[in-house]
Formats: sequence, C-alpha cells, structure tokens
Amino acid sequence: MTINGWIQILLYCGILLLLVKPLGGYMYRVFSGDRTLLSPVLVPIERGLYRLAGTSEKEEQHWAVYATGMLLFNLAGFLVLYALQRLQGALPYNPAGMTAVEPGLAFNTAVSFVTNTNWQNYGGESTMSYLVQMAGLTVQNFVSAATGIAIAIALIRGFARASSKSIGNFWVDLTRCTLYVLLPLCIVLTLVCVWLGIPQTLGAYVDATTLEGAKQTIALGPVASQIAIKMLGTNGGGFFNANAAHPFENPNAISNMIQMLSIFALGAALTNVFGRMVGNQRQGWAILASMGVLFLVGVAVCYWAEAAGNPLVHALGIDGGNMEGKETRFGIALSALFAVITTAASCGAVNAMHDSFTALGGMIPLINMQLGEVIVGGVGAGFYGILMFVVIAVFVAGLMVGRTPEYLGKKIEAKEVKMAMLAILCLPLAMLIFTAIAVVLPSAVASMANGGPHGFTEVLYAYTSAAANNGSAFGGLTGNTPWYNVTLSLGMLMGRFLVIIPALAIAGSLAAKKTVPASAGTFPTDGMLFVGLLVGVIIIVGGLTFFPSLAVGPIVEHLAMIHGQTF
Repeated sequence: MTINGWIQILLYCGILLLLVKPLGGYMYRVFSGDRTLLSPVLVPIERGLYRLAGTSEKEEQHWAVYATGMLLFNLAGFLVLYALQRLQGALPYNPAGMTAVEPGLAFNTAVSFVTNTNWQNYGGESTMSYLVQMAGLTVQNFVSAATGIAIAIALIRGFARASSKSIGNFWVDLTRCTLYVLLPLCIVLTLVCVWLGIPQTLGAYVDATTLEGAKQTIALGPVASQIAIKMLGTNGGGFFNANAAHPFENPNAISNMIQMLSIFALGAALTNVFGRMVGNQRQGWAILASMGVLFLVGVAVCYWAEAAGNPLVHALGIDGGNMEGKETRFGIALSALFAVITTAASCGAVNAMHDSFTALGGMIPLINMQLGEVIVGGVGAGFYGILMFVVIAVFVAGLMVGRTPEYLGKKIEAKEVKMAMLAILCLPLAMLIFTAIAVVLPSAVASMANGGPHGFTEVLYAYTSAAANNGSAFGGLTGNTPWYNVTLSLGMLMGRFLVIIPALAIAGSLAAKKTVPASAGTFPTDGMLFVGLLVGVIIIVGGLTFFPSLAVGPIVEHLAMIHGQTF
C-alpha cells in the first residue's frame, strides 16, 4: 500500500460526502412535489404522462396497489426487452447485422436488466444491436433504477407518516425520478463522457489495419449515454464485454473517478433524503456512517491484499503487488477501490477482473454482495435493504432493554420483524442453494474453468451476484448454458422482488401507525451507539449465514496460497 493510493481513496470519499447534502436536498424537493429549477420545463411533460397513465400526482395508493403497479410495470418491461432481442435481426439500427438472440440468453438478459442486475452472459459489442442497446437495455437501466428509488421513497414515507392508509403513488414516483433526477444527471454525464473521449455514434463499426498488417474491427456505438445511466443507476451492464476496463468505456483516471462517484452518488444521497423526510437529518447521517464503516473496512482489506500480492510470485523476485487482471491506467489502489464500490452498490461494472484478485482481495467483493449490498447499495435498493437491518437492530435493542422496539416514534412489532427477516433471508436462500446444486451437477461443473476452492468461489460469486442484483462476474465460469441462464434468472427475480414486497408491506404497516413520543427509555438511533449496533447486526447476520461457504472458498484458497498451492 502507498500514501498516494490512500490519498486517492480519501479524495474519493471526501468528494462523495460533499455531494450528499445538495443531491439529497434536490431529491427531497422532487419527491415532495416542490418546485425545482427544472419545473418550468418538466411539469407540463410530467402532467401529460400522468394523463396518459390515467393517474394524478394527487392520487395516493395503498401499499398493495403500489406493489401491483410496480410488478405489472416490470412484467411489461421484461416482455418488451425479450421481444426486442428475439426480433433483433429484423429491426433497424443494426449496422453489424446482429442476428436474433437465443431464447435462453434473451430470457436471462431480459430478467437481468429488469431487475437492475445487468448480469451479462454475452459480449455486448458482438451480440446486441444499437437498437437493443438503446431502446432495450438503456431504457431498462433508467426504469429499473427509478423503480428501486421509488420503493425506497415509499418505505421512507412509511416511517415519516402517521395514521395513513397510503404510501404514495408508484407512477408518480417513477415519473419524477426519471424526469427530474436520472435524465438531467445523465445528460450532463453523457456530455462529460463524450468530452473525455467515450464514443457516442450510430455509425457502423470501423475496420482497421494493425501495424502487423492484420485486419481488426473496432466496435463503436452509442456508448457514452449507456455509461452514464449504467453508473448513476448502479446497473453496471457494459456496452463492451470488458466493461469499464475497456478504454472506450473508461479511458483515463478522470473518467474512472467520475464513474466511481456516479455509482455511489444517488445511493448516498438517499440517506439525506431519509433524514429530511423524517424530520431529523442526523438519522440519515447515522445510517450513512454505518455504511461508511463497512465500506472503509472493505477497502482497507482489499487494498492490503492486492498490494501484498502472491508470495509465490515474490519468491521469483517480482515485487509490486498483484497486477494480474488490472489496468495499468488505474493501478492497484483504484482497482481495489472500484471493486469494493461496485459490489457495495448493486452496480456490477468492473475496471479489473475479480477472478485475478488474490483470494482475500476477491473475498471482499463477495462479502459486500452477501451482506445484501446495504453499503450504499443499488439506487434505492441499498437503502430499503439497510432499513430491513435497521428493523432487526432496533428489535435486538428492544430485547436488551426489555421494552417494545421503537424507531422514529413507530412501534416495531412482530409483523415488521417477520417481513424484515423474510427480505433478509431470501438472499442466502437463492445464493447458497443454487450454489450447492451447481457444484455437484455435472453439467454445471463443466462450466467451471478452475477446480478446488477457486472454482467453488466462481460458482458462489455468480449466484451471489445474481441474487444481490449486482451483475459483476468473478470470471472463469461459462454462464451461457441452459442451467445457468435459468437458475441465475431465478436468483435475480428472488433477490429483487422477494425483498421489495416485504419492504412495501412494512411501509404500509408503519404508515398506518400512530407516532409515539420519545421517552427517557427510548433508544437513540442518531448517534454512534446505534451505528455500532447496526454494523454489528449486519456483520453477525452475514457471518452466521455465509462464513461456512467463505471458509471452503476464498479462505481455504488463501491458506493454500501461503503454503505454495495454486488453483
């Protein structure tokens, strides 16, 4: 590890913190229906969309109606994206002449982008036409991100309201998030990406002749616009197969820093939105502090492991840490930082190959996802995910002091705790059961490039990434097979909607309750004591659930590496 590396990491953290309040304040005004700088232009468009949808910003929905609208909208998005892929060969804006996507892969990809996962069992530049990239994948990047933020806002209303039968209107929240938050930010970011040299064109691929005289086809396309929303919306799906390691997606250190900030910006700002909506910004800062502690620990371990490198390589007289699978443009520090950021959020973009990380370095991204990606997490998804742990944390606090758990003046009772546990336990259900089957099923084992604990980690990482709606790949696993296309899709659906439905049920239950005034026995939830409790609950739940699988994967691989064995 170097001082320069830590300066870059701390610089990133400092800029991120400076963005939290202004972004949080703007988003708070948007979802409160207040006037913003963009209102004169966007209000007529917003109201026109409501008329087309047959709704109004004044209409409120019960949580079950909110959930039904969300599910139907996502089902429609899935069907449209699947159809675009299957009809790709007959549709325009296809200069490379891409043929129809195979049914299993089309199903997996449609599920992946609808659930904000962006797991890719294909190479983008060699599989998807410009039309599918724009009208299919990029559109889903917007609306899946907006769906996650809408759910988070609905849950926040559950804590902020009292004696209410409604938690907002899904169509209004979705529209406002897309129009006022995602689109304006993405327009600015797209222009910045183009300025930095990222392509944005509908022109055909370019044929070039190399210095050796060989022929090479250089893939181009509407890249910058997809990069903007894939980062801001924590989608992560790359236009190119190499993702953010490709120079056309991530050309230099400036673009790398901007993309890392984009991944965390909206998720971190939602903590400030929460504080404003419940009337106490310290509550939001406490949650952000909990996320920050887990994030910094992960960065420190990952950076240390990659800087230390492999002792077997050092024995050959080669020093300088583990540069295998990393871009020399970014180096070890920024590669480790990017890996932790993208897996702490449900982004999945990568600027280095996680399969080439050391065992412990690769374990940190895995743990980030297994914890439910509550360390900032996906836009919206990370926040409503950590609120599930907040419910469990105040329940534990209530048990310790012998009184009914409370949070923000709301009694946390059996229904809320059960729903929170259901949301938390659905993730290990999808991650571990599918992994257990895959490592003994001959057709699934045949897709593994490595044996031993490293091969096991490849499979565990794939199902963890799917269920956590992350989408990053460890590498070394051939995922475009019938088994993996189907089971990874099921994991994505479970990880998305089996968390959202309980979260909305909790929102509806809390919104209907009266607010109880704080008393001398009320456990304070806006200080460091609560931060420590929340971090402890997250680590304990994650440790008890996933330690056995980590022990037979990256931990065993690390011990074997120390003793001179590789896989």
